[in-house]
Amino acid sequence: MTSTNLRYEVIRIYKQLLHLGRDYPLGYAYFRPRLHKAFSAKADLTDENEIRRGIEQAEFVKKEIEALYYLKRYRALRQRYDKTT
Repeated sequence: MTSTNLRYEVIRIYKQLLHLGRDYPLGYAYFRPRLHKAFSAKADLTDENEIRRGIEQAEFVKKEIEALYYLKRYRALRQRYDKTT
């Protein structure tokens, strides 16, 4: 994979995480600066393997946030239906 492709991958995952951050429980204003700081901390990486590890870590964080949202949705639905029965 070339460095250009890696750059697009990093931008893609950053945008996906920003999109997920809109529904973050502590708010977008809390989420966005921390995401930016996390990506800025690794901005000087040049080794392709290190960049790939960073992308994998970002994918893991994305899955964790999605799991958090699904759990939150599940609990809300369960609470609604448990009250009616």
